[in-house]
Amino acid sequence: MAKQKTKAPLTPAVLHILLALSTKERHGYGIMKQVESDSEGKVTMGPGTLYGSIRRMIDAGLISESDKDRDPAMDDQRRVYYRITGLGRTALAAELERYRAVVSVAKQKRLSPSTFAYGI
Repeated sequence: MAKQKTKAPLTPAVLHILLALSTKERHGYGIMKQVESDSEGKVTMGPGTLYGSIRRMIDAGLISESDKDRDPAMDDQRRVYYRITGLGRTALAAELERYRAVVSVAKQKRLSPSTFAYGI
């Protein structure tokens, strides 16, 4: 599969997974729990979404399986850990810049949730 262009917008699932992996390597369940924590419970990811996204992200070169050995006394050896790649960091930075630009426009327009209703 061709590598994902870093200028293309990311899906919400991919964005959240990259954010979860931006600070350290994690296994699937760890990613799910970090996404839930980061979003204050507003985003939950089931195994199908998570592992389908992980597979596509590996194919796109955004993340990879970690090659670090785990201490069997500290962790289950069957767990696969994932890490963000350089391309993944570039894609995450581009996505965060897109979000910053949107927030900037909203601030310039002095938008708040209460101003979204029609007829005001």
